[in-house]
Amino acid sequence: MVVKTTANDVATEKRTCVVLGGRGFLGRSLVARLLQLGGWIVRVADSSSHSLLTDPSVSDSLLSNAFCSGQASFCHVDVRDTSQIIIVTKGADVVFYMEPTDLDIRDFYNCYMIIVQGAKNVINACRECKVRRLVYNSSADIVFDGSRDILDGDLSFICPGKFKDMLIDLKFQAEGLIRLANNIDGLLTCVLRPSNVFGPGDTRFVPLLVNLAKAGLAKFITGCGENMSDFTYTENVAHAHICAAETLDSRVVSVAGKAFFITNLEPIMFWEFVSLILGGLGYQRPYIKVPTWMVSCIVSLHQCRNDKLYNYSVSPHYMIQLASRTRTFDCSAAQNHLGYSPVVSMKDGIKLTIQSFSHLANDSFYTKYGNFNEQSKAEKMLGSGIDILLWRDERRTFACFFTLVLVYCWFFLCGRTFASSLADLLLLVIVALYGHGILSSKICGFAVQEIPSSRFKVTESEAQQAMRSIVHTWNKGVRRIKSLAKGEDWSKFFRVVISIYLFKSIQAYSVAVLFGIVLVFAFTAFFVYDQYEAEIDALRILTFCGMVELKGLLLRKLPASISSFSQHDNVLHQENVPARVKEWK
Repeated sequence: MVVKTTANDVATEKRTCVVLGGRGFLGRSLVARLLQLGGWIVRVADSSSHSLLTDPSVSDSLLSNAFCSGQASFCHVDVRDTSQIIIVTKGADVVFYMEPTDLDIRDFYNCYMIIVQGAKNVINACRECKVRRLVYNSSADIVFDGSRDILDGDLSFICPGKFKDMLIDLKFQAEGLIRLANNIDGLLTCVLRPSNVFGPGDTRFVPLLVNLAKAGLAKFITGCGENMSDFTYTENVAHAHICAAETLDSRVVSVAGKAFFITNLEPIMFWEFVSLILGGLGYQRPYIKVPTWMVSCIVSLHQCRNDKLYNYSVSPHYMIQLASRTRTFDCSAAQNHLGYSPVVSMKDGIKLTIQSFSHLANDSFYTKYGNFNEQSKAEKMLGSGIDILLWRDERRTFACFFTLVLVYCWFFLCGRTFASSLADLLLLVIVALYGHGILSSKICGFAVQEIPSSRFKVTESEAQQAMRSIVHTWNKGVRRIKSLAKGEDWSKFFRVVISIYLFKSIQAYSVAVLFGIVLVFAFTAFFVYDQYEAEIDALRILTFCGMVELKGLLLRKLPASISSFSQHDNVLHQENVPARVKEWK
């Protein structure tokens, strides 16, 4: 018989439970859920030396009253020491093992001792203290290696056994130990595999999204953007643990030693979930799709360049796979055998999560009242009033393009030399102007307008402006030559060399071909950039990040003498790197 945990199911005699990792993300939610239900004496055990009451993030009056009344207590426990676990588990009916989720993956030994050896120590302590039930919080990650999609994965789904992420590999080993310990010395065990846990107090997923948004990188969608995922609100995970403990107490054979997937039973597109979180916090939602391989290459370059790899609790490559693959699970076994059903819906869970992270919200004016009438970058580059290349007025643009095509055919496709073509064009213009001048004011009832003489005049201000532009260009070139002569700017030297090489390569083609390419490019490139400005800028930033990382990787491989020679250039270069790119690094 399955027993569901409700607020009315309060036992006459209170039972004692231990929550190992009670100060962690999931541990705090489980402690709060146990105290709300009543009927439990909760021993909060954690590796931290401070009580929950001293945690500034905890302001729940229920928790404070529980500590004052003796319904809850705190004990410092290091799972690497069996003797400390034994002290806190004596006389307990059930142990909930919620291992830490914020481990440093750069310290393999510490991770192994806490996850794998910690599981062994917890099992030994429970057996020695005659604890009847042990519920272990695992993860749905242990059946996902990123190589393929998972659609409605159930308990028959085979674990890959080999993982690219170290923490998932260790958690898989710990889960195996917990399940093998079932029914030894009267100990009944159960393993829960929640998928993508989120909620108030999250120290990993939501803060990572906010950091990416602040760096300007949250606008990217990795992959197709239509992959489905299962998410689980933290209170639902806590509820599932209590359901498992109650079911183990009823000695249901189909539960002991088994593992169960836990979800919110509401699959959602991964990037829709991310959009809801970021949009609720006032940040720009992802909308630019980027190939997965490109993101993986940039992350790989970043890892190769940095000796300390990364400061994440999960491998960046694993996060890329998680964000680009479908990953949903069948939770029917937990419903049928544990009596589990979500107590908080996905909509309410997202709302509560956003409210809890209000201190990370973006309050910028642009986010709330975006100015969509702002001049585009293409217009700024072309100057005010120039809209021919942007196809704002299709008739004017087509007329201009048609005129230039005629000029192109006249000069390059007629077979004459450039001088003779120019002479013929001037002769044609003179004849046309002379003929226009001798025409009568009316021809067949149509008025013929005279061309005012001002059309052929160049004002003094226009002439001065033209001369200033020529002088400015000349002086700018001279300054660059002087800078190169000093030998101080390494990057400028390479740019000049590459420019000269490209100019040399261009000379291999005929002028007619080059003019035709420029003509087509001018009337298409600015129009395309104006239409897809955000996407092109995003691709440019990604390319820039990749080049920066590749440059850093190449400099590390160069001899020390050459690296020191280019050090000054690197300092100058870093000063010009956009702030959001530097923050991403």
